[in-house]
Amino acid sequence: MDGWTLDRAFNSSSGEVRWAALGPLDGPPVVLLHGTPFSSYVWRGVARALAGRHRVYVWDMPGFGASEMRQGQDVSLGAQARVFGELLAHWGLERPAVVAHDFGGCVALRATLLHGAAYGRLALVDPVALAPWGSPTYRLLGEHGDVFSRLPTGLHRALLREYVGSASHPGLRADILDALVEPWCTEAGQAAFYRQIAQNDQRFTDEIEGRYGELDLPVLICWGEEDTWIPPAKGRQLAGLIPGADLRPVAGAGHLVQEDAPAELTLALGDFLRTAP
Repeated sequence: MDGWTLDRAFNSSSGEVRWAALGPLDGPPVVLLHGTPFSSYVWRGVARALAGRHRVYVWDMPGFGASEMRQGQDVSLGAQARVFGELLAHWGLERPAVVAHDFGGCVALRATLLHGAAYGRLALVDPVALAPWGSPTYRLLGEHGDVFSRLPTGLHRALLREYVGSASHPGLRADILDALVEPWCTEAGQAAFYRQIAQNDQRFTDEIEGRYGELDLPVLICWGEEDTWIPPAKGRQLAGLIPGADLRPVAGAGHLVQEDAPAELTLALGDFLRTAP
């Protein structure tokens, strides 16, 4: 997958987590969180660019990408937030900058609002943060995961390619789409795909939505103007709930801003991370 390898492991409360660190050891720390149904692979370009001056930490959440996938595993948004706190402690990071995409946004928000994780600054990219969320397709897959998990491999792969491809506005290159869906196409991966959808519901954002006004740190919100998974109006609504939040629309980008507009996103994040607190 484009040479993207997570070469380190951490035994979390929800299973083994694969992670990696890029950039100078003494660089300001930045942690990147992916969403669903993705992995740290979506951050590869941004991570490599930021690693020119930052120490960049990337990880695949339990049940995703190269991390452990198993029956009975807790991969809910609640569990992922706890694991994130465990990782921050393992890394010895006290106030890193955090950049979170999609449901990684909910994970980062829960970790700080409910579990006391402290960040120097927070960037949210098309985050899952406000009700209602979950497309009709997402809800259908979650409600009937026992059925979909038994699809023949070819049908499952075709469904995944159609679903994941819809996260991009201009469309994904075939090799990138292959890399994004491949972790879900093993026997363990197919079950894990439907498991993580079934375990996530709106209560995980309902529990924190009323507390966004408590955030007391610099916050950047980037949003693809062509996002059909989570409408850009949600970005404007979220920015209005977080004191001092800076909203940056990204033209021509869908939900996968990292793939649709990597240069624009990297520039916005780089400027935000260089700004003095």
